[in-house]
Amino acid sequence: MSNESNLTPLCEKEWREFWLEDIVDIYSGVDIYERERINGNTPYVTSTATNNGVGYFINNTNKTLEKGCISINRNGSVGYAFYHPYYALYGNDTRKLKLKNKDKFVSLFITGVLLQQKEKYGYGYKMGTARLKRQKIFLPVDNNENLDYDYMKKYMQIQEIKKYYDLISYYNRQL
Repeated sequence: MSNESNLTPLCEKEWREFWLEDIVDIYSGVDIYERERINGNTPYVTSTATNNGVGYFINNTNKTLEKGCISINRNGSVGYAFYHPYYALYGNDTRKLKLKNKDKFVSLFITGVLLQQKEKYGYGYKMGTARLKRQKIFLPVDNNENLDYDYMKKYMQIQEIKKYYDLISYYNRQL
């Protein structure tokens, strides 16, 4: 991995507009109503803005069970997006986004970009599937104007490493 000094800063990187449906597949969630829920260990993603979108831990299953996806709230806390590297189930007030380029770090980058747009949605302007498909987002591009997945991956890897160093520094100060 190249170090941070070799990576173009975000503000100097070339960005271009993309339709969300061109970079992700979008799936509806499926409700598991309270009376149907069985307590368990599987995260059930709801439309909350906290706990990475996880509202419950259940033992149910359905067709939405998957890992490595982004959830985005279409109702409730509209526009909040979270990345789920673990297996989870997705309620109907969320949409499950599966990147066509499956990579944890690219998913984290795109989750952050999606979060930047949450303010334009609300109770009266919900984020339905059709509206979500036609959502435009700006993403970094390479010299050929193609999505720069390598850049997004490296950028997020560096951010993660910085967090590890911050954590180590914090613990060292506590000793």
